[in-house]
Amino acid sequence: MAQTKAIDDPLAFLIELFESAVGAADPRQVLADYLPADTDRRAIVIGAGKAAASMAVSLERNWQGPLSGLVVTRYGHSLSCERIEVVEASHPVPDDMGEVVARRMLAMVDGLGADDLVICLISGGGSSLLSLPAPGLTLADKQQINKALLKSGASIGEMNCVRKHLSAIKGGRLAAACSPAQIITYAISDVPRDEATVIASGPTVADPTSAAEAISILEKYAIDVSAAVSDWLRSDAAETLKHGDSALKNTRFHMIATPYQALQAAKAKVMQTGLPVLVLGDDIEGESREVAKVHAAIARSIQKHGEPLSAPCVILSGGETTVTVKGSGRGGRNAEFLLSMANCLRGQKGIFALAADTDGIDGSEDNAGAVLSPDSWQRGMDKGLDTEASLENNDGYSYFEALGDLLITGPTLTNVNDFRALLVLPEDA
Repeated sequence: MAQTKAIDDPLAFLIELFESAVGAADPRQVLADYLPADTDRRAIVIGAGKAAASMAVSLERNWQGPLSGLVVTRYGHSLSCERIEVVEASHPVPDDMGEVVARRMLAMVDGLGADDLVICLISGGGSSLLSLPAPGLTLADKQQINKALLKSGASIGEMNCVRKHLSAIKGGRLAAACSPAQIITYAISDVPRDEATVIASGPTVADPTSAAEAISILEKYAIDVSAAVSDWLRSDAAETLKHGDSALKNTRFHMIATPYQALQAAKAKVMQTGLPVLVLGDDIEGESREVAKVHAAIARSIQKHGEPLSAPCVILSGGETTVTVKGSGRGGRNAEFLLSMANCLRGQKGIFALAADTDGIDGSEDNAGAVLSPDSWQRGMDKGLDTEASLENNDGYSYFEALGDLLITGPTLTNVNDFRALLVLPEDA
């Protein structure tokens, strides 16, 4: 019965898979399992990210001792807390509020002793939300570089390498400000390979990258910087904290939710239907349109050759693709992924797809992503839409908006990167 439903209502089934993935990463469901036994002690709470508010809510529900502190999340991602203040700031490009909050956090942890406890709640988006320029730099410097990186096609690791070396709070510097206090970091991963140093630019962990690498990345993508930025990156003070630094000796780090966990939850949902499932990986990177071509090729191979699975089946994948923006259209990486798939498949029967960001926001738009049906390409043609022209203009949002196929969930209050699901049926089904 479940299998029949999956085949008869493909898009509803794919949306259920997305909801399962998001639910598995909800901090209100998973954070409590990682808390220490002695939750009756006093703790100061700081944090940043799209999941910061829901992490704070979960902590308040499960921490027995006194709590006070401050976390920052994206505009529209707040929840009400009783003991922890929640402030909103801008993402993906930082604003003045992100700088104000960062300064407040540093003041809050200043002068702590070895018996004090700081709990740091970190999730994706924290790099932009907790933005404090390094000495001699301005927020305008960081905004200009951030905007350029977002359009360049740079990976999240590359972007955060640059961000860390332009910051007074990232790359372990927040931990240094808390030292000698005890620090417990709870993190939700939104990055490939779940690298603690990359999530929110690693404010409480050692950084393996260097200022020289940051310079190379800026040169690689031909990003112009001011003389102040150039001089700073070439100074000794630009270097972040490294492994073995004494300021990090009282830190503990716990990863409470990952893209892999989200994919496994969706996989379990698929297996309940009896359909075979192929998980391509949780850390797929590359240009969205090129990644889409690979997914489309695998789906066609399944239909034509029964390899690597036989239809009907489901393909799942996660990770963070990139978009090199050349046009002036609207759309995030998930809309671009599906637009490229539509262009490849051109109405191929029996292939349905969903691509969405688990935080509920695809780039800077109001949608989580979109869905794709075999009839999407023809419906687009009937409306005068051309997939190649839309791709050229990076305009996936407008394409799927015209079809009524945007996936709009609102903020999910978590973030474990992108989620993609394809349902592949026999071509003659």
